[in-house]
Amino acid sequence: MITYSIEELHELFKNKKINPIDYYDELFNEVDFQQERLNAFVTITKDKAYMDLEDASFNDLLSGIPFVLKDNYNTKGILTTASSKMLADYVPIYNATVVDLLKDAHTCLIGKASMDELAMGGTNKSALTGPVFNPWDLSRIAGGSSGGSAAVVASGLVPFALGSDTGDSIRKPAGYCGIVGFKPTWGRISRYGIIPYASSLDTVGAFTRNVRDMCIVMEAISGRDDRDMTSSNREVPHYLNDLTDDISNYKIAILTSVSDEIRNKDIQANFEYVINTFKQLGAIVNNVTIPIELMRSILPTYTIIANSEATSNHACLDGIKYGNRQDGATVDEVMINSRSDGFGDHIKRRFILGNLAISSENQERMFRKAQKVRRLIVEAMNKIYQDYDIILTPNCGSIAPKLNEANDDRLSDEYIILENHLCLGNFAGTPSISLPSGFVDGMPIAVNIMGRLFEEQTVLNCAYALEKALGFANQYSREG
Repeated sequence: MITYSIEELHELFKNKKINPIDYYDELFNEVDFQQERLNAFVTITKDKAYMDLEDASFNDLLSGIPFVLKDNYNTKGILTTASSKMLADYVPIYNATVVDLLKDAHTCLIGKASMDELAMGGTNKSALTGPVFNPWDLSRIAGGSSGGSAAVVASGLVPFALGSDTGDSIRKPAGYCGIVGFKPTWGRISRYGIIPYASSLDTVGAFTRNVRDMCIVMEAISGRDDRDMTSSNREVPHYLNDLTDDISNYKIAILTSVSDEIRNKDIQANFEYVINTFKQLGAIVNNVTIPIELMRSILPTYTIIANSEATSNHACLDGIKYGNRQDGATVDEVMINSRSDGFGDHIKRRFILGNLAISSENQERMFRKAQKVRRLIVEAMNKIYQDYDIILTPNCGSIAPKLNEANDDRLSDEYIILENHLCLGNFAGTPSISLPSGFVDGMPIAVNIMGRLFEEQTVLNCAYALEKALGFANQYSREG
């Protein structure tokens, strides 16, 4: 099967060079093949909307384009499990706002993608349906928590998929899978109808195989939604029309507090090559730092805030209000049995920590203190943004780990800082994009580009210029 970008497939449909019915018949055969290979889907929907495409005008760039949703997006009448046993039978009665927006654009949903349970994790190994495999090497993880969405885009199956990003859950798997992963400004896109993790950090985002396609998707799903009081009233820019590769007036800050922790010589060399590429493109590039004490506090601060908010958000999953119910002699026993049976051990540990942090006796010295540290970190970032348009970092310090090696239990600065710094964008709510930058040992690696609040266009332009210079647009792997 030939893989197309959004713009390529749009032109082929519009000019009647491909019959949509024939295209989708072939696509659905490929879906079955890729599911057996990658284990990336929870539900395969095979939306029949494509049956109405033969006589369509294809005036919208997204008309007829197939896509995939992470399985924490509510879809009316379609199973939405968040890859958790607790929600294994949950079928929503309404769509998330972005699902309706994509439906109005005449896209075709082909499936719901696997994820770490309740989006809490970075490996996609905790999914109810089992781990997702990386298309470039099936012995490796795709990353998490949006690993299923990343894998299907990286396999060439669909031009785009939606994910959610609370700490790095779009950008880290995008880097592992060699594709583009973008989380815009917090509030740019409605989160109504999306099963939450941590409300002050959660951001809707997407995976594509090139920056131009990302512009198309972002413009289609962004904007104010009165059902989400945190969504912004700001006008949505014309990302694609305003896209440029002229970044000669951009000022780029290299965050050495992160890049100095790289231990892999090939990744270090690649990052230096990216820096030199930006200089050749005419950008002003300088080194900046954030105090090491603040950098080391990123992971514990994130852990406390995210798990505290998750504990509150998921209190309703008790087997009575929501979730698979287990029998018990009393209401309390029903709740205890339901939650004990419905959640994985890693989720239970996170809830225990969250409850500890927000308990009355600990709230001031744990949760409130974490919020104060978060503010200090954001202030340090904003100080950089006073002089620079962009903050550039490596996406992480390694290629995608082997399935049996992937874990989050390390304490070196290489892990604590280098592997967790992407949540800086969630702390500050700023736009952040991960972009393929090369290969190490046959596996893709990436860099990350962050910008100021609501300056998605600047971030996309910077990524577009780098993408054109490096030549890694539209890559995918069906080999493994």
